[in-house]
Parts: sequence; structure tokens; C-alpha cells
Amino acid sequence: MDVYYGYTYGTAAWTAIQAVPLMLSPTMMVTMLSPEVREATTLEVYFSRSLGFSILTLGILAVLLTGSVPLSSRLTEAGGTTTDPSDPKAPYALPTLSITLFWHTTEAFYCYGMYTQTGIFPFVLGAAISASFSAVGLWCILFASSDGRISRKTGADKRTSGFPFKNNNAASERKKASKKGL
Repeated sequence: MDVYYGYTYGTAAWTAIQAVPLMLSPTMMVTMLSPEVREATTLEVYFSRSLGFSILTLGILAVLLTGSVPLSSRLTEAGGTTTDPSDPKAPYALPTLSITLFWHTTEAFYCYGMYTQTGIFPFVLGAAISASFSAVGLWCILFASSDGRISRKTGADKRTSGFPFKNNNAASERKKASKKGL
């Protein structure tokens, strides 16, 4: 399985794991979070279920908008999904990856902050899972979002720099190419 698909489906699964308890038993969630045992108010139940629906929607949209599930009946010859903006199957792949990366990162920092304040172990678990999704999402944005820019003359990636080390191989290829042109 591609890392891109793993991130997309993992995000959907993680959001579903968080959303289902909020939607099915908001009273239990309020009881677990409240310092005193009491019945949840109608407003707390409403906000809990609304948050659950919102989180689940985020997971579903992450799967649909990143192109993991084709939304059209036309398939490409390769059959693969890429984050290439010209790919008709995934026009919103990179923006969706960016938004879910931001969400995972924010959630990881929030869970870590709550752990340092309260010392409750599930916050560490949430922070670790969200931080790992953040790392994978960042990797997908950095390395899985384009095919690179390979020079036809030298065969080297055009986005690389010579600082602080000199690329002697590319420099020699450039000299050969310039001598052929003379």
C-alpha cells in the first residue's frame, strides 16, 4: 500500500475512532471528563454529537477529496492516484493533505499540552498517534506531491542546489553539453 493511501485511510480511521464515542454516548464522555459525577445537560449532548459528526465528516472528506475513491466513472490508464494537480481524479489532493496535516499537528500539540497539565495517559496516546500522522502527512506533501524536475541535458534534479557542496557530476555534464552545442 502506498504511503499516500495509508495516510488517507489512517486519517479516516483515526477520526472515526474519535467520533463514534462522541456520537453514540455523549453522556459517558461528559461523565468521564467531569470532575463530579452528574448527568449531561442537553447542550453538552448537542455539542458532543455535533463535534462527533464534524470529526467524522473530516475523515470522510479526506478520503474523498484526496482521490483515494474515484468520484468520476472515468479512470486513467495507470489506474493510480497521484497528488498531481493536473490529475482529474484528485484536484483537491494537496489542499486536503495540507488541511489534515494542520489538523493532526494541532491535535498533537493540544493533546501533549493537556497531558503536561493533567498527567492523564490517553492524552499521550492521542498526541503520539496525531504526531505520527503529522509526520507522514508532511512526508506526503514534501515527497509524494510531485515527480521532480529532471533535467533532460544532465539528468539531475533542477531543484537541487550546489550549496554548501559542489555537484561535480552535474557540472561536468553541463560542460559536456555546452561543448556539444559549440
